Amino acid sequence: MRTVEIGDMPVGDGHPPRVMGVLNMSVESNYDPSVHGGVSEAVRHVEEEMVPEGADIIDIGLQSANPKNDWLPEEVERDRLAKALAVVDEVDADVAFSIETRYAGVAEEAIQGGFDLVNDVCGFADPEMPKVCEEYDVPVVKMASPPDIKKPGHLKTIDDIFEALERGGFTDKTIIDPAFGGWYDERTYEDNWEMFRRLREFRAFGRPILTATNREDFLGDLAGRPETEDQLPVSLAAATMEVERGAHIIRTHDVAATKDVVQVAHALGDERSIRDDEPRVVELRNVSERELERTLSLRENATGREPSSTLCFQVDGLDEATEAALRTWADRHSLALAIDPGADALLVGTAGELRDAVADGDADGGVDDRDRGPLAPILETVGSALDRRGSDD
Repeated sequence: MRTVEIGDMPVGDGHPPRVMGVLNMSVESNYDPSVHGGVSEAVRHVEEEMVPEGADIIDIGLQSANPKNDWLPEEVERDRLAKALAVVDEVDADVAFSIETRYAGVAEEAIQGGFDLVNDVCGFADPEMPKVCEEYDVPVVKMASPPDIKKPGHLKTIDDIFEALERGGFTDKTIIDPAFGGWYDERTYEDNWEMFRRLREFRAFGRPILTATNREDFLGDLAGRPETEDQLPVSLAAATMEVERGAHIIRTHDVAATKDVVQVAHALGDERSIRDDEPRVVELRNVSERELERTLSLRENATGREPSSTLCFQVDGLDEATEAALRTWADRHSLALAIDPGADALLVGTAGELRDAVADGDADGGVDDRDRGPLAPILETVGSALDRRGSDD
């Protein structure tokens, strides 16, 4: 899993999930408590409420992405950007700022004015967007969308969403957003429920994940809460599960409550590896067949496995020597290996295959001397997991 720096704040596995608070400067936005059209009002809200409540990122929207509202051209966003830039300039607080836009020209002006992150709700429908973000070395959220500047999130199935995220590629600092919500009439609650259940599959991209389900009707429907003002409890329940399933940024209108549940979910959830100067290895448990298939299909040097009989390990912090040694060792023992260059690797095998491979790696002559050092932490972690399983292959 790649780590993306937003300013000096790392986002990714091994780091606390970040809370993104919503500040809309678009008067047509549908959730009134998040609308702050005046500069002084917005500055006060950020300094006195959002930051003390625990917001790590302030996401400023210049037009509503809700399909119930009319699409607005770039010129309107540029006019509103002047006030957003004034907010960034006047806020005296340690917080990152994100600009929500669909236009590369607006993004560039925002970056020049001090914004730390671009939240592209049209997923690079403007082909200049990745170029701008790369030129300024600024991270960007790519929300799954068709290549249409007027139709953010206008997709239905999880396969459509994967295809949209792959289309146009990524920058080195891309964060992905699966685009939950009711973006058009054909997208049903059932579609969103299915995507939520399969959220872990998006980890196959090896990039931090942003989720935005706060006060969404597809959650309220499950509890019989159709009104937006009644949907905080269901939103908090969802945020907890999003962290458990691998989300790294939770976008919300309710900063204080969301911060609390995110901290608890992170503290009590599965271990995540942290990248440092040597390889760090963690066993990934309860990996579904579809999640494994997604990862193996998207990574380099990947081979198919029988998912029901496998163990999965994520290896972070790969340098060139470790990557080369890992490739050689995995190939020698017919282990599946899926590598995201410069980020991490997924190592997959049956218990029997892995047990033989670890024994070979520990034995004299089984692994070249130059490879044994880089592989040591991997062999140790895999061996410990096998010991916990006992003799059942």
